[in-house]
Amino acid sequence: MRRSILSLLLCVTLWPATAHSFCGFYVARGDAALFNRASQVALVRDGDRTVMTMVNDFQGEPREFAIVVPVPTVLEKGQIHIGEKALVDHLDAFSAPRLVEYYDPDPCPVAADAMQEMSNAAPSMKMAGLSMRGGRAGAQGVTIEARYTVGEYDILILSARQSDGLERWLIDNGYRIPRGASPVLAGYLKQGMKFFVAKVNLKEQQKLGFTYLRPIQIAYESPKFLLPIRLGMANADGPQELFVYALTRKGRVEVTNYRTVKLPSDVDIPVFVKQEFPDFYRSMFAHQVRKDDMRVVYTEYAWDMGWCDPCASEPLSQDELRALGVWWLDDPAPAAMGRRGGAAQVPFLTRLHVRYDGAHFPEDLVFQETADRTNFQGRYVLRHEWKGTADCPQARAYRDGLRTRRAQEARNLAELTGWGLDRIRGKMAVAADWSLPEDQLKWWQRIWKN
Repeated sequence: MRRSILSLLLCVTLWPATAHSFCGFYVARGDAALFNRASQVALVRDGDRTVMTMVNDFQGEPREFAIVVPVPTVLEKGQIHIGEKALVDHLDAFSAPRLVEYYDPDPCPVAADAMQEMSNAAPSMKMAGLSMRGGRAGAQGVTIEARYTVGEYDILILSARQSDGLERWLIDNGYRIPRGASPVLAGYLKQGMKFFVAKVNLKEQQKLGFTYLRPIQIAYESPKFLLPIRLGMANADGPQELFVYALTRKGRVEVTNYRTVKLPSDVDIPVFVKQEFPDFYRSMFAHQVRKDDMRVVYTEYAWDMGWCDPCASEPLSQDELRALGVWWLDDPAPAAMGRRGGAAQVPFLTRLHVRYDGAHFPEDLVFQETADRTNFQGRYVLRHEWKGTADCPQARAYRDGLRTRRAQEARNLAELTGWGLDRIRGKMAVAADWSLPEDQLKWWQRIWKN
């Protein structure tokens, strides 16, 4: 459907000893493109400085596009840029929940010792190159504080005395916000917020040669570290998805006015999920949202960007990070951060994912940066069974334990997704021979087909 206002502001070890071993062969990821009505925002934050890159999900004629964003200050032209969607897509790919797989080694001692020697090559990677005035708008009490054309967008910075006057002005000037948005606008006015509004300049877009709407990037200084989402919900027709990629100097970002919870991770699941990972990820996230009554913001990734393990995509380069607004790359790291003096300050990336509507998220998202640099990722594990024929005592014990392991993998998947246990077991019987009697195997297959 069309929407005329942005809904924002909008190690490889073959037998790891603990669940905290992040190694494994990366085989699939779950990115933002798997979700409908998904908005993406990259936030670079240090002190009171913020650079925000907003990727809209607008579909329709460019002349119908409009964006209205509450901002804490009047922005100068030099603080407004046109971003590259590819950079946010790269952040998404780099931080997405991922599927990894291991292959069980030969449990007999001689072969196991040989396989252990192969565990030195880790599929991790280091980041390459890293060791900002107009006039009165009339009787409705709206002031045009500034107007600019940046790239393909005509931009106004507005202030207002009354929310109903601002609402009328926006509607009269072609910003198709829903009538009745005054209470939301009033809340922002009480906070002293201004309004960043933009439309597409069709002549400029044609001159520039772009056939799609590029992200808008704004930079500002304010003690407020928040993302206004309430205005976008005024004309929403259901829950929306939001992905926030926060790049900070010190550590992990969390939401202060809602619970921030880590997505379930480091769970062994059946091998057949390799062919169905997008469905698994969507179902798993929806199940967690239902369990938490849609009142939680989920951390899907939190990691020092100097490396990744396993890497779901190439790490971002220094040039890409600078284009997103990471201005401190060349600053020497303070001793308090535990690095040697003069070393580059590697940003810390937090990926947050929230499904929200007005009933469950009545307030904007308020963030804080923490000093926590503990690594975390949404990671789901496939373990391929050893198929050898050796008959040492360890091999017999290994085979005896497979039924218990398969049963636990089935229960894990059911708990993560809400999928029926019988259906999962049936699909496991189709995907891999459980050494079941032939009639029992056919029974499982019949359940799955039905």
